[in-house]
Amino acid sequence: MNTRSLLTRLCRDDTGAATAEYAIATMAAVGFAGLLVAILKGDEVKQILLDMVRRALTFGG
Repeated sequence: MNTRSLLTRLCRDDTGAATAEYAIATMAAVGFAGLLVAILKGDEVKQILLDMVRRALTFGG
């Protein structure tokens, strides 16, 4: 087997590609979760969420 055919075969081999795709998707999800945590730590957002919960709990009675 010559070098060119070996390189061609190795370049076409996609072993581990799915694992890399899962790793990228996981990292994107972690980054998004971190962004949500940063947003939800804000006082304004906390107040909005608390107001929504209070309204939902007092709506019936």
